[in-house]
Amino acid sequence: MLKYLASYVGTAVVFLSTDIVWLSGLSAGVYRPTLNPVLADQVRLGPAILFYLAYLAGMQILVIAPAGRAGSLRQAATHGAVLGAMAYATYDLTNQATLKAWSTAITVADIGWGTFLTALGCSAGYLVWRWARMRFG
Repeated sequence: MLKYLASYVGTAVVFLSTDIVWLSGLSAGVYRPTLNPVLADQVRLGPAILFYLAYLAGMQILVIAPAGRAGSLRQAATHGAVLGAMAYATYDLTNQATLKAWSTAITVADIGWGTFLTALGCSAGYLVWRWARMRFG
């Protein structure tokens, strides 16, 4: 049980810290030019927290634990990339299909980001899972 908890926390640290860097500065040139008129003045923490808790659990259940049982960092990275691409594509392509204020540039950048970020988070989670399994059984 400790390996799952340690992996969840390790994944969260890597995923959240990396996403904060992206969202707080690097992505401004991608999102702001198109979405500025509809962006909230402040982030609504409740929905953001719920997203992260649920997405991190999905990463753990769908990718990290199976990769841990298989003993495969490659599996964690590649399956994480697929999960990220699918999850972010669902969001972005739905927005592009239904919203006036959306662009292909946002879709491409965001799907690329989700693919990278989820692969990175799942890889980190796998490494923590493997460490915790060796340490705690």
